[in-house]
Amino acid sequence: MTPAARWAAAAENLDRIRGGTPAEKALINWARASRFAGSKDRAAVRDHVFDILRCLRSAAALGGGDDGRRMVLGRLRQTGIDPDIIFTGQGYAMAPLTEAERHGGHAPSGAESRDLPDWLDAHFARTLGAEAAPVAEALRHRAAVFLRVNTAKATPETARLALEDAGIETAPHDLSPTALEVLSNPRRVQQSPPFLNGLVELQDAASQAVVDALPLEQGMRVLDYCAGGGGKALAMAARLHGPVEAHDIDRGRMADLPARAERAGAAITRVDAPRGTYDLVLCDVPCSGSGAWRRSPEGKWRLTPEGLAELQQRQASILDAAAALVGQNGVLAYATCSVLPDENDHQIDAFLAARSDWVCLKQHRFLPHQGNDGFFVAILARGGTQ
Repeated sequence: MTPAARWAAAAENLDRIRGGTPAEKALINWARASRFAGSKDRAAVRDHVFDILRCLRSAAALGGGDDGRRMVLGRLRQTGIDPDIIFTGQGYAMAPLTEAERHGGHAPSGAESRDLPDWLDAHFARTLGAEAAPVAEALRHRAAVFLRVNTAKATPETARLALEDAGIETAPHDLSPTALEVLSNPRRVQQSPPFLNGLVELQDAASQAVVDALPLEQGMRVLDYCAGGGGKALAMAARLHGPVEAHDIDRGRMADLPARAERAGAAITRVDAPRGTYDLVLCDVPCSGSGAWRRSPEGKWRLTPEGLAELQQRQASILDAAAALVGQNGVLAYATCSVLPDENDHQIDAFLAARSDWVCLKQHRFLPHQGNDGFFVAILARGGTQ
């Protein structure tokens, strides 16, 4: 595909996404129907689509509309690419610009320039204060790719050297001793020997730091209550050098976990109904995902005030259920990949206000303008005995 044809495919996919099709589904359907597109073409189209979704409002403002064609025009203007070499009308390129398009568009301002819905822009300002602007700006850009070194099989240095042999340059990151930032060839990672042999896993540095903050000790009975794909369960198993139980209300989300655990050499047991009590229960609860909107930018445009309120109710319910599984001297860890205090500090405050026998031992907040995803973790204990 020519560069112009790739941009045309991006515009086509954006129209489908704006029509309600999830981004991943739209791109998969397009790829299946476009056998002529090679791996580099598919990667380029994906990058165009996600770059525009991160900057949807500013691209629409610059292009003069929110359809795929004009958002592509806005993105070209945003990045300094001459639209006339893309809108040629030749081959599979989009038709040449009309005079209205040439003179349309405007410089984004306010929430447009920060690429947030109006309500969320106001919410950021009200709840994040001085950090609202840098957080919003960080969410407009691509996220770094991080790996977690599986300390059951490698040290950070041996993993780094093995990745280097596979043509993947990495560097340590201050946020976690197991974190390596991928500096080159990120798309090679999942086919590389270090990944296939379980030396490393894809996991954001802040997600790793959440597990680092947990007071884990060998011999503990540990439960990952909202395990999902199991990234944190695997990280906990590596730290414990022992078993971890994993639960998710949607068992299908854990479908790949046995294979991942086997590759990592980790002892993970999936449980449908956790029983008894645990020394540590981790609740990485369903949330807005706002800390990871660089990776899943359509979430920024789909979240509503009503949806946020529903998430908060669900999070509180999960905290209640998980607390009942914690032993008398146990620990409950609450985590989100959200930057919103509504889902973080406020949930902990409400939980503690209703329970005089629980205390918060510590909490950490990681924000995306620090180079990683946005995460929050709070460590809770009964009576503060830990």
